[in-house]
Amino acid sequence: MKVIAVNAGSSSLKFQLLEMPKETIICSGVVERIGLKDSIFTIKYGDQRQVEIIDIDTHKVAVEKLLEKLVDFGIVKSLEDIEGVGHRVVHGGEKFKDSVAITDEVINAIDEVSELAPLHNPANLTGIHAFMEALPNAFEVAVFDTAFHQTMDPVSFMYSVPYDWYTKYGVRKYGFHGTSHKYVSERASVMLGKDSKDTKIIVCHIGNGASLCAVNGGRSVDTSMGFTPLAGISMGTRSGDIDPAIIEFIANKEDKSISEVMTELNKRSGYLGLSELSSDSRDLWEAVERGDAKSILAVEKQAKMIADYIGAYYLLLGGCDAICFTAGIGENAVETRKLVIDRLGVLGIELDHDKNLTRGKETVISTDESKIKVLLVPTNEEVVIARDTVRLMK
Repeated sequence: MKVIAVNAGSSSLKFQLLEMPKETIICSGVVERIGLKDSIFTIKYGDQRQVEIIDIDTHKVAVEKLLEKLVDFGIVKSLEDIEGVGHRVVHGGEKFKDSVAITDEVINAIDEVSELAPLHNPANLTGIHAFMEALPNAFEVAVFDTAFHQTMDPVSFMYSVPYDWYTKYGVRKYGFHGTSHKYVSERASVMLGKDSKDTKIIVCHIGNGASLCAVNGGRSVDTSMGFTPLAGISMGTRSGDIDPAIIEFIANKEDKSISEVMTELNKRSGYLGLSELSSDSRDLWEAVERGDAKSILAVEKQAKMIADYIGAYYLLLGGCDAICFTAGIGENAVETRKLVIDRLGVLGIELDHDKNLTRGKETVISTDESKIKVLLVPTNEEVVIARDTVRLMK
């Protein structure tokens, strides 16, 4: 059967059409700059790659354009061929501990927790409504970024703040990138030749947004992102963990509102903030080669934070079978992986120099003597979405 996995952003729509259960990618693509002039529609299928610059005013128009192209290019004979649609939804709060078939009740619940992800959930809902209207006979499923982390114990997800903040407002650690952490930890178990129930895995999802996850027996037991994706390690433009008192201090010093300071922490910190150059890892490493001190500081700061979390999760898990690198930086930045692993020598971890030169390919990059295997595992969140869609259809 054909299932389409969808990731709707505030001004974008990513998609992947798969043949299930073979998990064969039929086509993939993205619609960018929705609501702006000169929107960009890109679709890849077979050996073809089509790019079209057109005005796409809304997500509804983007979905209509996508489905029209699927038929025009002969990718599907008719829209009835698409039996399932799986939607990435960033935040499910505490209500959703697993993916669910979409109903009016589910839509209302997603809307209710939108205040916890105001930039993402409304966009996800827009995509859901657009596909439900365009494909009324398809089976629609919501797959939540936060669901995988609902297995954390209270001692991991609670903050040391007034307890009624939790009971009244849901203030707690939720974690994100759940579909990626789930996929990568499962692939790692296969690479190790073990049942996932018998493994202890640390996943490092390092992209422009980044988080780590401790996975014990296939279950998330802790993760670095928190109430929002701002927490954890330093990222492209996000600060990661800081002393919260800094917010009030800067607000007073620069006569800014809390909201303005939060924007600084989300949009002008991390790589960009420390380097004062770029939020892109590639730009920073080019600058590092030139000896740029601020860029060196930015990449080393992130590496230290990643290593710190790995050390903490090693203790939490009581040992570790594998450390996995994934996502854009984790899969491709050879230098970043080395910088992190070099800090973990006390754990008996050794990186193989030649193997570490691999980019974007599933492989082992540690030496045979390393006490803990280091794996490169390209993530595939769309496959997780499609799998869950098929599972719920059955």
